[in-house]
Amino acid sequence: MTRLYLSSYRLGHRADRLRWTGPGAGRALVVMNALDVYHSDRLLSWDREADDLASLGYGAAELDLRDPGNLIDRLASADLLWVVGGNAFVLARAMATAEFRRAFTSIPDDERPTYAGYSAGACVAGPDLAGIDLIDDPGPSSSVETLEFITERIVPHWRSEHPEAPAAELVVAELTRRELAHLTLRDGDDHLVGW
Repeated sequence: MTRLYLSSYRLGHRADRLRWTGPGAGRALVVMNALDVYHSDRLLSWDREADDLASLGYGAAELDLRDPGNLIDRLASADLLWVVGGNAFVLARAMATAEFRRAFTSIPDDERPTYAGYSAGACVAGPDLAGIDLIDDPGPSSSVETLEFITERIVPHWRSEHPEAPAAELVVAELTRRELAHLTLRDGDDHLVGW
């Protein structure tokens, strides 16, 4: 089973579960493609992400899904995959184009890196992005492929001090109305699977 660490915003309350305990520094790959829509501002958060990971014992390198190279080998060489927030639809399309899900699940469970993501990186772990179009612009189509690692939809920033908190309330109302399984995460909350 894939170990999942899904957070509303950056590192949550139980981020110590991600702490690297092996020799030297752990190897973390950072997927920033949810920020592709922001073009020149895309890498402005790199230092923040790398610092967060360094605080847990990881050296970080970017995994850009627009040019992933040998994706299976790169994923298999990592201890942690850190998928940042941004636009969930942009991220899902980048993952689909790179055939990320196929590559990730083709790695044996005991060799697969922990999947850790926040905001958009957590949303794409669910069965679909139903309701997330009330937070993120879906672009040309809201029909996208997700990772389907969990059966619930993640609603980040719920009742938080975040600009998207009001929209998160609308997402919860919509998912409740449609009787679709979902988990609400406040900023600071995290959801762990397989630990």
